[in-house]
Amino acid sequence: MNRDNIYFNLIKKINIFSYNKLSIKKQTFFIKNLSFLIRSNSSVVESINLIKLQTKSKTEKIIFDKIISDLKNGKSLSKSLERSNGGFNSFSINIIKAGELSGNLFNNLSHLADELKKKNLLRRKIMSALLYPFVITIATLGVTGFLVVYIFPKILPTFQSLGAKLPMSTKIIIMLSKIIQVYGIYILIMLIILIIIFKILIKKNYKIKLTYDKLLLRCPLVGNIIKKYNISNIFRTIGLLLNSNIPLDQTLIITSETIDNSYYKQSFKDISIGINKGKNISNIICLYPNLFSDTLCHMIAVGEKSGDLPETFIYLSEYYENEFDDLTKNLSNSIEPILMIVMGIAIGFVAISFITPIYEITNNLKK
Repeated sequence: MNRDNIYFNLIKKINIFSYNKLSIKKQTFFIKNLSFLIRSNSSVVESINLIKLQTKSKTEKIIFDKIISDLKNGKSLSKSLERSNGGFNSFSINIIKAGELSGNLFNNLSHLADELKKKNLLRRKIMSALLYPFVITIATLGVTGFLVVYIFPKILPTFQSLGAKLPMSTKIIIMLSKIIQVYGIYILIMLIILIIIFKILIKKNYKIKLTYDKLLLRCPLVGNIIKKYNISNIFRTIGLLLNSNIPLDQTLIITSETIDNSYYKQSFKDISIGINKGKNISNIICLYPNLFSDTLCHMIAVGEKSGDLPETFIYLSEYYENEFDDLTKNLSNSIEPILMIVMGIAIGFVAISFITPIYEITNNLKK
């Protein structure tokens, strides 16, 4: 191990809590700038050095130094990126490797930057679509919690001193108020611990992750959006890899490694095994009706017969991306009525619990 590698590993250990991989946005920026600089006849090492000068992040500089060190030691760009621990997945690595082998690195880097940008936009669209429902839910819980924990305990002694008859709804609110006041902090800590344990189990246990992803796909509103998102990303990856002259069986294996949803990941591993046995991809995909529609299978079959499979996958990815856009635009409108009903019931229940005892006290005073 040379001195640069020792230095890199030492810095990585020292910064173990702050060392992070590059985000998708930063990877896109890096790949796009690298493509532009290589087109301007700069060497790869010079190009990365110029990109490094533009950043002030210590994490990014450590990653870039590692890439430059490996390049100077005779390693290829794809291998250097793979060893850098910068977050470049197998999809990006193989696209760059294909460009190196074909002597068309600039075009592959340009295509890769566009694909990473599209993936980042898809994620942002999901976050934007879920932002409004999230804000409404937090606002509802905040208002209800404020009334139950802060306002209601101050009014309760008045009810008790005047001997008001408390309805069941008020008794439930009193019980909730006492539980939150006494055990609230413990409940919060317990919820945080359970969420952390759940995330660890999903990350470490494949069966739990598979079950969780299956349940997500079956959700009434979210499931359809997840399907469109995955299909759009998966098919764009397949189309780009095939256009880079990577064999279909290897393309499917690489694609499976880039999929987040384990249900889709497993299906493409099985599909790649079927391809190695000489089966057509359209026939194998039809065996997964929960993941792929009949229309999609027929379109892929047409692409196989015409010998234009890469363009077919790219066309289908754009088609499902448009459907995904429509679904995300309408998501807020679809969830809004449900949220309004739930919010109305929650706040209405608390309001009735306040008003009913006051009404009883008013009647007693009149008598």
